[in-house]
Amino acid sequence: MTFVGKILVIMIMAFAVLFLGISTVVFTTASNWKAETEKQRQRVNELDRKNRDAIELVKERDEELKKARLEHDAAKKDLQNRVASLEDEIKRLQADVTTTRGALETAQTNTRTALDEADARRKETDLIREQKSAVEKQANEFKLRQTELVEKIRELTRQLETAVTNNKDLRDRVDRLGVALRSAGLSDDPNHYKSLSAPPPVQGEVARVDRRNQRVELTIGSDDGLVPGHELYLYRTMPRPQYLGKVRIISVDPDQAVGQVVGGILHGIQIQEGDHVSTSLRAL
Repeated sequence: MTFVGKILVIMIMAFAVLFLGISTVVFTTASNWKAETEKQRQRVNELDRKNRDAIELVKERDEELKKARLEHDAAKKDLQNRVASLEDEIKRLQADVTTTRGALETAQTNTRTALDEADARRKETDLIREQKSAVEKQANEFKLRQTELVEKIRELTRQLETAVTNNKDLRDRVDRLGVALRSAGLSDDPNHYKSLSAPPPVQGEVARVDRRNQRVELTIGSDDGLVPGHELYLYRTMPRPQYLGKVRIISVDPDQAVGQVVGGILHGIQIQEGDHVSTSLRAL
């Protein structure tokens, strides 16, 4: 056999084996496809059943979701209403707190004012009580003093009655003596006889001197017993005791008098403020 024939024989055998394999595969595949188709149909039915169950479940879940949404919306709305109510309540409470705080501050201010007023009234009451006690004490003293004064008035009234009676008697006696003096040709002026009497023991100083060295103003007067006509000695003690002369009283006031130099000043000495006058020369 030739080489080509061998090749052809080999090719024929190869094709025969190939076709045999294909036939085997086709046969095997044809038998499994039917079972597979049945199997797939069962799976499809199962999946369809599961799909329907799932759809039903989805519907149920959708209904539950809708119901839950409705419940959620209702709960949300209720919650919002409650929140709004609570916010209103909070605002009202805050307003109440503000009002209460204002009322509390006002009450505290009023309380402090009342306490201050009470303290002031207490102090005023204490002061009034002290004043009342002082007034009562003074009133008691006044009562005692009034009693003493009443007794004093009674005593003075008795003395006045006695003095009036004595004064009347003295006036009668003076009138009778005046008539007797005038009948004898004598003066009935008491000052005329006072100037003739010796002055009382007094001492004073020169307050002022006139420019002519003739008149002096003295620091003693009628309260000391001086009357016009009385004569006083005028002297100086510093720097050494020195007699200056005499002055005669020509006018008197209660606390001062005016004197006229009698017979001139010894050796023409100038009288000075502070020089002394007296009814005697014992001071020298």
